[in-house]
Amino acid sequence: MTIGWHFDNSYYKLPKSFREEIDPVPVKKPELIVLNENLAKNLGLDFSNLNKDEISHILSGNDLPKGSNSIAQAYAGHQFGHFTMLGDGRAVLIGEHISKSNERFDIQFKGSGKTSFSRSGDGRAALGPMLREYVISEALHFLDIPTTRSLAVVKTGEEVFREEVLIGAILTRIASSHIRVGTFQYIAARQKKDELEILVNYVIDRHYPNIKNEKNKALELLKVLMEKQISLVINWMRVGFIHGVMNTDNMSVSGESIDFGPCAFMDTYNSNTVFSSIDQFGRYSFSNQPKITKWNITRFAECLLPLIDENENKAIELATEVIEEFENRYQRKWLNMMRDKLGMFGEESSDIDLINELYKIMETQKLDFTNTFCHLMKIKIDENESYMQDEFTKWKNKWLQRLKANESPNNNQLELMRKNNPIFIPRNYHVEKALEEANKGKLELLKKLLNVIERPYDTNDQSLEFINPGPENRNYKTFCGT
Repeated sequence: MTIGWHFDNSYYKLPKSFREEIDPVPVKKPELIVLNENLAKNLGLDFSNLNKDEISHILSGNDLPKGSNSIAQAYAGHQFGHFTMLGDGRAVLIGEHISKSNERFDIQFKGSGKTSFSRSGDGRAALGPMLREYVISEALHFLDIPTTRSLAVVKTGEEVFREEVLIGAILTRIASSHIRVGTFQYIAARQKKDELEILVNYVIDRHYPNIKNEKNKALELLKVLMEKQISLVINWMRVGFIHGVMNTDNMSVSGESIDFGPCAFMDTYNSNTVFSSIDQFGRYSFSNQPKITKWNITRFAECLLPLIDENENKAIELATEVIEEFENRYQRKWLNMMRDKLGMFGEESSDIDLINELYKIMETQKLDFTNTFCHLMKIKIDENESYMQDEFTKWKNKWLQRLKANESPNNNQLELMRKNNPIFIPRNYHVEKALEEANKGKLELLKKLLNVIERPYDTNDQSLEFINPGPENRNYKTFCGT
């Protein structure tokens, strides 16, 4: 098979406590549903000489590529605040592929069968959730948000039993790595300082070589991860994305969005929006995402204490100094992001009040999050009468006054807004409709949706039907798919 695989499996070479050697469990009748040809090309992979059947056997794990070393990674996690020892219970990392541009990518099969970490699970995945991850992860990528990506979804020809009988499937996930905050928690829980040091050095070598020569590498790693996660979550907030399950095992140390279970994009703006069927108390609501990010970073800091300083009290003091900067750093970056969304150059002391007033109006009048900014950019949408009411009109006049401070030949406010405000997001109604059709074997709508998400900042005839949210569903819920 001259596909172009080039494996160099560095994680496999770490101590055995970091992983379990295990192959994907073969499936009965693999069938390719979708292949991301653009991503394959970027990875330097060429499937053009293979037929669909051959591709299906490779991307289901039935035929493993030469040079792969299949493992399930060990990790732990605080799931809704409760610590649990976990690991890849339904995923197998087949290896690290080196692209022609010398970039390293994990190749993982999700839904590939039982491992020693499966607990009572069957290790399998259903078609709907795997296609959802494909759609959402690709949407985030084209929205210019760091994320894992999806190379393919393959049906297994087997049934998966959940609340109902579902079609089995395997997703091929591509990541700069699958190392999580939970990976550090797993190693720290073993209380073996040498293993923790190995992991810190490995992550720095792989992701942050610029801090390799710092005197206190563990402390610098804490700083850089905090900055990465602040930037990531601000990007989520920019587009109205709700991850839905921000457990520590779902926070990647590379700064990528990872693990798309009960995730969705917000339609009507409500700061307390939760879509996840299992988040009964709103722990991972839209407005709580920054707070949970800080909470997760604090758990990461706890793992690093033995390496930050031999004196525990001193280590806690140093780590606390870093974490106490979270709010200021987040607020500053968030405010600048919002200025970009509203086309405001420079800084005015009244900006924060202007932004908060807009969000208050959006929430009170139940305005659509994405379309409100489209309205301000004069994008043609179905106009909401609330945009014509006094409260919004008064706010808009204040905003237009603020924009006068931008007057400069180099300050194009509309261009700035269009770079930061998507016209199209994968709306819940359209995603669900596409997945429903795909479960029936009809892929036309899914393919159309995937084509549209590649240009979220542009209007075109293809995307017009996807701009508006569709019929309102206040009880809309998403599920983990496990």
